[in-house]
Amino acid sequence: MEKVFLLSLGTMKTAAIIGDGDFPKKDFPRYLLASADIVICCDGALKPYLRNMESVFGKERYPDAIVGDMDSISPSLRKRFRNKIIHIKEQDDNDQTKAVRHLLGNFPGVKEIHILGATGKREDHTVGNMSLLMEYGRLFGLQDKGISIDMVSDYSTSFPVWDSCELHVGKERKVSIFSPDNSLNMVSEGLEYQTSGVVFDNWWKATLNKATDDVVRLTFSHPSMALITLD
Repeated sequence: MEKVFLLSLGTMKTAAIIGDGDFPKKDFPRYLLASADIVICCDGALKPYLRNMESVFGKERYPDAIVGDMDSISPSLRKRFRNKIIHIKEQDDNDQTKAVRHLLGNFPGVKEIHILGATGKREDHTVGNMSLLMEYGRLFGLQDKGISIDMVSDYSTSFPVWDSCELHVGKERKVSIFSPDNSLNMVSEGLEYQTSGVVFDNWWKATLNKATDDVVRLTFSHPSMALITLD
């Protein structure tokens, strides 16, 4: 059973990807940004990033890359940061996915990816961005490479799992589980409400649970994908 230790910052290389949602105001997501070795902005996120940069880092700290289709960035910023812009025109993937792909292809050694500013403003973008966390295992083989990825806002932390695992979440933590796989049976230990027998045929089916122990264990009937959201 895989052990998942949430947000265990150490000597490993970390990256922050900034989306064009609500820029974080609370200490924890801003700490993750300030601690990141690599910072990538989706194109529309550049303006709020620059506005908040000095309050986060205590100095000017420009992003290492600005990735996207460049439909949400002013001509003046495009000119100013032309050496950092990665213009990807294709529309099959959103800017978040383009940023993750660019990060993995151009910055070796990254073991933790924190996506910030990916929620808020538009509910459709929020739902899409959160669900993509599960897809990145299939697209980029993150679990095989030992790379963790999560999405952190002022209100929650979300991360994907692809098989049976232990989650060190802390007792009393609010836990919601989502999965697109209605053939998956997930047996839980350490949750107030047992997930075994839940049919994942709608988004709400395993939400609003709570940890009754420091460690939550989830046993999958087969390798699949699920999204865990914590308060």
